[in-house]
Amino acid sequence: MADRLGGVIAAIATAVTERGEPDVARSLAHAHHLLADGCDGLNVLGTTGEATSFSVDQRKRLMSAYRDAGLPLDRLMVGTGAAALADALALTRHAAELGFAGALVLPPFYYKGVADDGLFAYVEAILEGTAERAIPIYLYHFPAMSGLPWPVKLISRLRAAFGAGIAGLKDSSGDMPFAREAATIAPDFAVFPSTEAVLLEARGGAFAGCISATANLNADLCVRAYRAGDGDALAAAIAIRKLFDGKPLVSGVKATLAHIHGDPNWARVLPPLTPYAAADRALARAGYDAVRAKRVA
Repeated sequence: MADRLGGVIAAIATAVTERGEPDVARSLAHAHHLLADGCDGLNVLGTTGEATSFSVDQRKRLMSAYRDAGLPLDRLMVGTGAAALADALALTRHAAELGFAGALVLPPFYYKGVADDGLFAYVEAILEGTAERAIPIYLYHFPAMSGLPWPVKLISRLRAAFGAGIAGLKDSSGDMPFAREAATIAPDFAVFPSTEAVLLEARGGAFAGCISATANLNADLCVRAYRAGDGDALAAAIAIRKLFDGKPLVSGVKATLAHIHGDPNWARVLPPLTPYAAADRALARAGYDAVRAKRVA
C-alpha cells in the first residue's frame, strides 16, 4: 500500500454503454492506458467519471471491476459522496473493503446553506461507519457544482477531531488562495487542485499534486512537467486544457477520448449531460492534434 497519494492523478472518465450502464471493458482499458502514460494515480468515479449520474449499485459494480482487473488500488482514489448519508456510507465501506487508497467525499449536496455542524456530523458518521476497516477520507471541494463548500475552518475542525483519517482535499473551486490556505492545515494534509497548471508549484511542495479531468488527454505531458520540471511539456498540457475553456468539460473530454482511442462510443455521456457539439468537437480535435504535432516537431 502506498504511503500517500500524490503526483499526477487523472480524474478518469467512465465509458457508458448504449443502455446507460458503466462500460467496464472500455473504462478499464483506459485506466491501463493512463497508468502506462505515467499517471501516479487515478480518481475513479469523480465528476469527470459522472459518479452522481450512476446508481449506488452501478458505482459499486464498477469499483469492484477495478479490483477484479488487478489495477493498483493503492494508487486509486474513488468518489463515494452522495446526497444520502446511507448511500455515501455504503459506497465508502465498499471502497474500503476493496482496498482503494482513499475515498473522495462530496458534501451532501441537496440541502444548501447547512450549518458546519451538519457537515461535521455527516463526515463523522462516515468515519464511524467505516471504523472497522478505515479508509483515508479526501474532502471534495467543488461548490460550483455541489452548492456547498468545505470551509477551511471546518476542515481544520475535522482534522483536529479525526487526525490523518481526514487525509486531504481535492479543490475544484479554482480559488488558489483557498487551496494554499487549506494546504497549511497540517504538513501531511494533501491538497490537490484540479488543474495541471499547479504542477510546478506542487513539485516544489506546495501541493500534493493535481487531480485533473484533462489528464485523461495529456497525462504524459503532465508527468514530464511534474517529474522533470519540463516547462514546455506543462505549457503543452495547459494548451490542451484551454481547448475546453467555457465549454462543457466532461463531454468535451469524452469526445476527445473518442478521437484519441478511435472509438466513437467514448463520446457517450449520461443525462443530464449532452454530447459535445459537433463544431466544438472539431475544434477540440484540431487543437489537440496541433499541440501533439508541435511536441513531435
